[in-house]
Amino acid sequence: MPSNHIDEMATHNELGKWGEEVAAAYLADKGYVILHRDWKSGHRDLDIVARDGCQIVFVEVKTRRNDYFVEPMEAVDYRKLMNLRRSINHYLKYYRINEEARLDIVSVVRTMEGEPQIEHIIDVPLN
Repeated sequence: MPSNHIDEMATHNELGKWGEEVAAAYLADKGYVILHRDWKSGHRDLDIVARDGCQIVFVEVKTRRNDYFVEPMEAVDYRKLMNLRRSINHYLKYYRINEEARLDIVSVVRTMEGEPQIEHIIDVPLN
């Protein structure tokens, strides 16, 4: 693998981690209680699992350097939604949770000014 590809992957991973940090801080500021970050079970993974009042909230974080090419929300296509549904179901069964649950998407765009631009979509349909 060429070193520039590895460098690009490292930068992409760092950007993703930064976006998840920003999203978690944003949610905590809104009163969400963060239960898990980067939860993994086999091939299944969830960026953030939180509690918002009496609901369990599964948060998919989409981070971009800019929003020139594609809106971060557009990266959550049908296939990604199906994977998220499987991961959410697995999480609920694994922890034996029988509570109301929802999916949110938080997009974080790194602006030229350095301040992140955050968009929070609450209760995304899983179909």
